[in-house]
Amino acid sequence: MAKNKKQVTAITSMSEDFAQWYTDICLKAELVDYASVKGFMIMRPYGYAIWENMVDIMDAEFKKTGHQNVAMPVLIPESLLKKEGELVNGFAPEVAWVTMGGDSKLEERLCVRPTSETMFCDHWAHVLHSWRELPMKYNQWCSVVRWEKTTRPFLRSREFWWQEGHTIHETAEEAQAETEQQLWCYANFCKDALAMPVIPGRKTDKEKFAGAEATYTIEAMMKDGKALQSATSHYFGDKFSRAYDVTFTGRDNTLQYPFQTSWGSTTRLIGAVIMTHGDDNGLVLPPAIAPIQVIVIPVAQHKEGVLDAAYGLESRIKALGLRVKTDDSDQSNGWKYAEYEMKGVPLRVEIGPKDMEKGQCVIARRDTGEKYFVPLAELEEKVQSLLVEIHDNLYESAKKRLEENTFAFDSVEAVKAAMEEHTCFAKTMWCGDEACEVAMKERAGVSSRCIPFEQEHLGDVCPICGKPAKKMVIWGVAY
Repeated sequence: MAKNKKQVTAITSMSEDFAQWYTDICLKAELVDYASVKGFMIMRPYGYAIWENMVDIMDAEFKKTGHQNVAMPVLIPESLLKKEGELVNGFAPEVAWVTMGGDSKLEERLCVRPTSETMFCDHWAHVLHSWRELPMKYNQWCSVVRWEKTTRPFLRSREFWWQEGHTIHETAEEAQAETEQQLWCYANFCKDALAMPVIPGRKTDKEKFAGAEATYTIEAMMKDGKALQSATSHYFGDKFSRAYDVTFTGRDNTLQYPFQTSWGSTTRLIGAVIMTHGDDNGLVLPPAIAPIQVIVIPVAQHKEGVLDAAYGLESRIKALGLRVKTDDSDQSNGWKYAEYEMKGVPLRVEIGPKDMEKGQCVIARRDTGEKYFVPLAELEEKVQSLLVEIHDNLYESAKKRLEENTFAFDSVEAVKAAMEEHTCFAKTMWCGDEACEVAMKERAGVSSRCIPFEQEHLGDVCPICGKPAKKMVIWGVAY
């Protein structure tokens, strides 16, 4: 697509400084602004529109499997948070506390929610009575606060937006099935909406969520070879139910504890999209989440009939149920091309006097830059087919990059050498001992990302200690 130097040079080259390139896109594409409180961000309309599209898709999927949306309080009493010791210890360094109400000191400190397991359990303890009321499958869309030391837009901010699903079930088997179902829901969303391949698997005990019996994750590879944990799903067993005295009368008329899950995804998915698909010209958005899927540019719009022709194309595209806009501002065409290239709009449709004479329009793809001269009679068919092609191309390109940058190793030294040359995903066998997991991080600079569901037999011994290996693990440098 055409470039405008003033716009494009505002973005640091990806190869020069990936971190700065990322930050430049967040700001120049008008996704975020920095707030007056350090570590907090303002999601600007364009950034929030991307999140809204993600929310709409995920929320519809959650409701298909019987989940209902609720809203829990933002503040949690300290005594309630402390009932499950492992959870409070896990979040203690990141908790923000409220100690004053107006000009009066509170009798008890209140935690600004970092997560809501405690509030859900407290609620269930009041409303759950019989096995007939199970399962209870809730979800809430909200923001949470975690006092991170180092922050970056979308990836790690002190307040972020997310959804957190919380469910309770009659049996452990039902809860375990729910945990895995929701992980696959996330994996499918990443593939079908974000055009982003992920590796689903289980976290090691060292990396699992505080208080969980098992944590499952989807791990994605960014363009710099680093890993981004994109969503997680946790199985709690009945640990939280016992801690918060959540009980129900079972089928045999005895008092029982329900089995619990929680699962969540956040606005860091926007960061994942930026780093999976973006380029040196800005955002590259998958069509499903793009606030503007098609931008119509009238060329030489001051000439008779051009604006009307552009509005006509907009109406036809809008009738397809697509998000479309005509830019009829007085900015130059070059500025407009660079602007919507920066914002990652999947398709640009141009029409000018010469196109009108020929009964055609010009369609340009954001992902490849290819241009097509399309007869006006074929507009709808071409727009729809190109949007599908763009999604598929983005996914296949990211999948190829993941596969070409994932390697099997049989020693710690080989993993370290590979990471020093170029950040990648490393596959090795593992004995299951946490000491070996720690040693891999200390010696090779990588952390365990997951024990993937799709296991490969790469050997019989652990490359760290030489003992018999039990599982294959994916290692990487993580955001």
